[in-house]
Amino acid sequence: MQNSLEVTRRGVLALAAGAAASGLVGRAKADAAVRPAIVELFTSQGCSSCPPADAFMEEVRAMKDVVALTYNVDYWDYRGWRDTLAAPENSKRQYKYAKARGDMDVYTPQMIIDGASHVVGSQKAAVIGAIKHSLLTPPPMWIPVSIFANDAEFQITVDPAPPDVPAPLATLWFVSVAPQMPVEIEKGENAGQKITYLNVVRRLVPAGMWHGESTTFTLPKDSVMTEESTSCVALLQMKPLGRVLGCAVWGRLSA
Repeated sequence: MQNSLEVTRRGVLALAAGAAASGLVGRAKADAAVRPAIVELFTSQGCSSCPPADAFMEEVRAMKDVVALTYNVDYWDYRGWRDTLAAPENSKRQYKYAKARGDMDVYTPQMIIDGASHVVGSQKAAVIGAIKHSLLTPPPMWIPVSIFANDAEFQITVDPAPPDVPAPLATLWFVSVAPQMPVEIEKGENAGQKITYLNVVRRLVPAGMWHGESTTFTLPKDSVMTEESTSCVALLQMKPLGRVLGCAVWGRLSA
């Protein structure tokens, strides 16, 4: 679906959970041997090309070693229906990706793989091919990330960079996620449809910067989670917004 930027209209991670010391009751750590593919779908309730990609997310999020997230964007709201799940931060994230890549290619439905490449989200063969390529291609750098949780807070620990590799400047993003959210769309291009959005991003928070050392970030639960959120993801990404360097999941992202 086209927007104002020369855009074409084209068209789990394994978890470890259990009791931990110091009152921390939930734990999830990225296995250094299992580097997942990170798939971020940018979609809109006001985009007639998006429902096939929204439905395809059921398959994507069920794939082994895939972390799949849905970001509803707000730049199609003027077409007659205000996306009930959209946030300006989601749209900004998509534009920042395009700027970082240098192609300014922003559209819906767009799936961004590992923060580095993109593909039309409704083109199943292309998406599956991109995911397989991601899983078979070792990244330049992969940093283990852990999430610990108790009743009041999350503690996210990022391991140090390998001693023989220069560490890039990176941001740790905290993403709160609702596993599924059904929406009845009353107006716009998808009027009359009921669409269930999966692994919906409800809050996106930059937790802090990583400079290559072992770093722990502490976040109060009540400021980063929403009522619908039952899971969260920590993404370590190169600045300004680029390749994913590390990831951990707390909670369940797939059915």
